[in-house]
Amino acid sequence: MTRARAAIILAAGQGTRMKSPLPKVLHPVGQRAMLDHAIDAAQGLGCERIVVVVGNHSPEVRAHVEKRLGPDAVAVQDPPLGTGHAVRAAEPALAGFDGDVVVTYGDVPLLTAADIAPVFGAEGVTVIGFQARDPGAYGRLVIEGDTLVAITEAKEATAEVLAITACNSGVMAAPSAVLFPLLAQVTNENAKGEYYLTDVVELARKAGHPTRAVFADEDAVMGVNAQAELAQAEALFQKVQRETFLAAGVTMSAPDTVHFAWDTQVGGGAVIEPFVVFGPGAIIDGGARIRSFSHIEGARVASGAEVGPYARLRPGADLAEGVKVGNFVEVKNVTMDKGAKANHLAYLGDGAVGAGANIGAGTIFCNYDGFNKARTQIGAGAFVGSNSSLVAPVVIGAGALIASGSVITEDVPADALAFGRARQTLKPGAAAIFREQAQAKKDAKSK
Repeated sequence: MTRARAAIILAAGQGTRMKSPLPKVLHPVGQRAMLDHAIDAAQGLGCERIVVVVGNHSPEVRAHVEKRLGPDAVAVQDPPLGTGHAVRAAEPALAGFDGDVVVTYGDVPLLTAADIAPVFGAEGVTVIGFQARDPGAYGRLVIEGDTLVAITEAKEATAEVLAITACNSGVMAAPSAVLFPLLAQVTNENAKGEYYLTDVVELARKAGHPTRAVFADEDAVMGVNAQAELAQAEALFQKVQRETFLAAGVTMSAPDTVHFAWDTQVGGGAVIEPFVVFGPGAIIDGGARIRSFSHIEGARVASGAEVGPYARLRPGADLAEGVKVGNFVEVKNVTMDKGAKANHLAYLGDGAVGAGANIGAGTIFCNYDGFNKARTQIGAGAFVGSNSSLVAPVVIGAGALIASGSVITEDVPADALAFGRARQTLKPGAAAIFREQAQAKKDAKSK
């Protein structure tokens, strides 16, 4: 029978090396806070309890956790006295919990539920290790057979131990009935005067509990402590996303130039041209084409639709089959039905465009009066001439024609022709007279 699972996510570090007013764990990877990646992994493991340890120095982190998981998911470590001390700070929040507890980190954004899952089910202590390309200052895992004998810090290791490439990720799991009694025995008798979570391994062995290591890829367990490492994590995240979409049949001629968000969905058969950026919430169906230098966020693009180049789809944009949104067109919270077109230089905000309708260059949906948003409804087959301003709320009926340069403030019936511009005035010869007078004034000043 599978035991219940809980996760403790350590997020109390000050992150001073980031040199940023934004708390470290709230920096994004794949346009999602690193802390949210850690929470996602815990939820993906089926953890019925998740506790995030925060510091009093970062109220933004606490607010972030409370918004997502509720106030009961917050534990405060104050002052910070090491990783072991941080885990103990979470113990009251897990009072009465009987099951496996895993300790993870809010600044390890690439670690997935699949990476963590092997730690569960043991009767003793399990640590996630990795084979380091450059072990450097990492703590070494001393393993004999199937037993993790010790975690030795590099500065305390012998030359023989330093030769070990199996290193400690910091992620640890144990049954709650084992973990917390062992943590109570951890002391701060060390150079830093801190309580180290790694001491649990030695204490577990002395108490007769089994200790073991399971392994994850080094990239998966990388921690982020500085901006350079954040950029490295982003690059690794993007690499995985690109490989995943290519394997699924998405065509990308220059995949290294395409950037995905954590939740981007692209169907096989879609074509993504170079230098496209996806923000959160983008759904691209197979058979769609996204042309270069387009930005898509919170929008859906159906099969056969074409976006860009240089187009922007904002949240709520929903493009049906065969829709064309061309260069320098921005669409926000607008549905465009089958075959509708806005080929260039337009802003469509808050409304709907019927099937086969055509939106001319320079058209604007005037959707905001400074206080409220209003909708523009364009019927099927309507034609909106270039440089038109449609002042919402307004309805353009099916098959209606809006003359170029019009400002439309009232509803237009189906199949009607609407003008909303001043009548043109013609004065023959006036341009020549103007030039003669202007030149005379210029000549007079030069004398």
